[in-house]
Amino acid sequence: MDIRYIFQRISLALLAKTGSKRRVRYWRRRGMKIGNGCYINNVNFSTEPYLIEIGDHVAIAAGTDFITHDGAIWCFREEIRDADVFGTIKIGNNVFIGNNCTILPNTIVGDNCIIGAGSIVRGQFPENSVIVGNPAKVVFSMSMQKMMYLQNPNFLKTRGMSYKEKTKAIKKHFDIG
Repeated sequence: MDIRYIFQRISLALLAKTGSKRRVRYWRRRGMKIGNGCYINNVNFSTEPYLIEIGDHVAIAAGTDFITHDGAIWCFREEIRDADVFGTIKIGNNVFIGNNCTILPNTIVGDNCIIGAGSIVRGQFPENSVIVGNPAKVVFSMSMQKMMYLQNPNFLKTRGMSYKEKTKAIKKHFDIG
């Protein structure tokens, strides 16, 4: 095993214990383009982070994988030696990516999008879209999502509350003693 590989795996394990700002700095040093005001949780970026571009104000939840190569070429190693297949990934501005998504090579996500948890995303997706599923597809517009949030009976304004205040408000709303 290569010493650089071992060092990289140890670095990634330590990175998982740090905050979002430190993660952003690390991935920028590895060549990834990351915009301003991004929040990156514990995410797995592929072996070619320089093929990934993330816009401004993007939040990526834990467990998401960004894959920039097609490892299935392995099946053709006897016939196609020494070749690999790569693709870029571009995420627009003001995007939220839910837990445990997989973003595949040659994917472009437009501005102002939500990608639902567990989605497998490949291809081009227009701005102002809510994207979910396996395979992921546009299910409705962001304006529809906003309307659904505002009409949700469990919509609570807890932003800015202390942990104690927030817990109290949520328990009261759900009638939990």
